[in-house]
Amino acid sequence: MNTSTRNPHLVLLGDSIFDNGPYVPTAHDTTSSHLGRTLPKGWQVSLLAVDGHLTRDVERQLAGLPVDATHMLVSAGGNDALQVAARWGLLESQRFGAVARQLAGYQKQFRREYREMLGKVLEHRLPTAVCTVYTAVPGLPEEQVAALSYYNDVIVEEAARRRVAVVDLRLVCEAEEDYSHRSPIEPSVVGGKKIALALAALVKCWPEEGLGGSLVVGNLEQCEG
Repeated sequence: MNTSTRNPHLVLLGDSIFDNGPYVPTAHDTTSSHLGRTLPKGWQVSLLAVDGHLTRDVERQLAGLPVDATHMLVSAGGNDALQVAARWGLLESQRFGAVARQLAGYQKQFRREYREMLGKVLEHRLPTAVCTVYTAVPGLPEEQVAALSYYNDVIVEEAARRRVAVVDLRLVCEAEEDYSHRSPIEPSVVGGKKIALALAALVKCWPEEGLGGSLVVGNLEQCEG
């Protein structure tokens, strides 16, 4: 689909990485608001992401895709991983081999759902990028940080298979201040602004014909020049 003749309209899909309104002081402080102020002049931003939504819910969000949308950004997977975190106490009492098999099962299910979701997104034939799940959440035990790699491996690999750009939030939200005091798994005002800068960096190096392969973006400087 040729988007070069339309005003750029970026649509945000997924979870509370974008829909973090309940975790910041005002609507002015949300990730999507930061992004709207950070993008080049003329860009429009629409928020379809919903706090708490899982990867499989993105297909439902696509029903609201604006007809004039030109680009899409997806952040999904964090809430899927949270479901595993809720069962972590049960895993801790098992032997290593049993835990590894259980995590492999969770990963297999997530891969199936993420691959299906990404396929539905790409059916719209718009330039698309996805986000990894950040890992520097304050107080998150090391073993759960390690378990997140099962999910991030899927996101990066499936994006690479479909030649979709990746914004690696592990490189964006690395400090405690990046996470909300209201809920430490959500972006704070500072974290949302950093995410917005990383997304804007992607837009700055996003050619009209789309990105030809997987690009991991960490911060603004990586796409300047």
